[in-house]
Amino acid sequence: MSAAEQTLTPASSSSNRVHGRRPVTTRETPRVLSIAGTDPTGGAGIQADLKSIAANGGYGMAVVTALVAQNTRGVRSVHTPPVGFLREQLDAVADDVVIDAVKIGMLGDVAIIHTVSTWLQETVTGPVVLDPVMVATSGDRLLHRDAEAAMRELLPHVDLVTPNLPELAVLADEPVATSWADALAQAERVSAQAGVIVLVKGGHLTGTAACPDALVDATGGLGGGRSLVEFDGLRVDTPNTHGTGCSLSSAMATLVARSGSWTEALGEAKSWLTSSLRHADALEVGSGNGPISHFAELWASAGMTSGRQDGAGILTGWWEDIAELRDRIDHLPFVTTLADGTLDPARFAWYLQQDAIYLRAYSRVLARASALAPTAEEQVFWATGAAGSIKAEMELHRTWLRTYAVSGMDVEPSATTTAYLDHLHAATVDGDYGRVVAAVLPCYWIYQDLGERLVDASHVEHPFAAWLDTYADPAFATANARAIEIVAGAAARADEAGRDTMRRAFLASAAHEEAFFAEPIR
Repeated sequence: MSAAEQTLTPASSSSNRVHGRRPVTTRETPRVLSIAGTDPTGGAGIQADLKSIAANGGYGMAVVTALVAQNTRGVRSVHTPPVGFLREQLDAVADDVVIDAVKIGMLGDVAIIHTVSTWLQETVTGPVVLDPVMVATSGDRLLHRDAEAAMRELLPHVDLVTPNLPELAVLADEPVATSWADALAQAERVSAQAGVIVLVKGGHLTGTAACPDALVDATGGLGGGRSLVEFDGLRVDTPNTHGTGCSLSSAMATLVARSGSWTEALGEAKSWLTSSLRHADALEVGSGNGPISHFAELWASAGMTSGRQDGAGILTGWWEDIAELRDRIDHLPFVTTLADGTLDPARFAWYLQQDAIYLRAYSRVLARASALAPTAEEQVFWATGAAGSIKAEMELHRTWLRTYAVSGMDVEPSATTTAYLDHLHAATVDGDYGRVVAAVLPCYWIYQDLGERLVDASHVEHPFAAWLDTYADPAFATANARAIEIVAGAAARADEAGRDTMRRAFLASAAHEEAFFAEPIR
């Protein structure tokens, strides 16, 4: 399943320029050079790059910067060949083969960085992607600290840089970003200073099931004058992420040389990488952080793999299906005025009344999910959610509704509230556990997704600050992640008809969520 792009349509693939610096000649099978260190276990470095390039339709070549004694548990030692030999390798390739794109990985020290930088300026005309390898997944340092300044000096000579959040902090010479908004702002500063496009990766963010990625170009060169293109995605629950950064950056180099568009390249690369992560556990390589499965999609298409459906992938598809709906919710008058504090308090009080009615009924649906759950752990999870809904309703009455001198008990449910609850109750009638949990999931997921943005608008003088701050509750983020995981498991176990029923229940609930947010201001 491809990641959902959250902005305008990507630039046309017919474009022959990916950046103001280097033109690109698109090829169906681009010739891509990796300049990186080695990994004898095959999960990272040039070994991962060559697999990634091949998996994404390119012809891979490799120049070795360092010989690394490592495995899935960590790095043992690094041997660096003389920089003169590094230059000989680079020239040997360039003298004989047209290089359509370059991916740069582990460089190690100042001399290597300067050698590669000089060669790029003298030789390379196609797009260059830099993965600023500084710290391995295991935590081992892979770049000498005195080379950090040289790495920053290299940035103006590449087109795209793909740091993880700790590496982005090093490039910005700032503390590590702890929120997605902070990471994007940090990337914009790096982009503006170095004139480079920054691929921001959300994999190191914690406390959320979402795993966003974004392209940031302070010059507005992402097509249509855009400086930011964001992609949503789900976090894949696996410890086997060794070489993820190497693989993504080499995929980007390959795909941009095929399409001519950074946004198209990221959409395809993110989809491929997500699939490779989902199938990583099946490889059973090493006892530490194992590698991703670079050729999972190829093997599946060739009938070389079997097994139950990929539940996380199914839910990614559902989430993409409601991308436009989620964008509409963000722009509803009720949501925008709630965020900026100009919402009419009477409208807010009316919304609270309907929400209290909804939560009473919603708790009964969660209790039904608990009764149908196939495991004791899932029974406890949904039962806890049911109790939490009742507690939330009581809190509404005790605080917010009393603030507005109204009660949640002296009003009738609106047509919108009634329709939503009728849908939820209908999902419980036939005892289909998958249908029930798919129907209740949007109330978790959409609220969590929207709440992460609403809470950013909160401040001490905001009239609805206390309400907005409830979205920052880590417990709700954890519950949302677990709900997604449970529904993904149910989707994986279901047959094709069952998954279709679940999907329709999910989409219908998402539509009711939109209507619920729209109703207070019509």
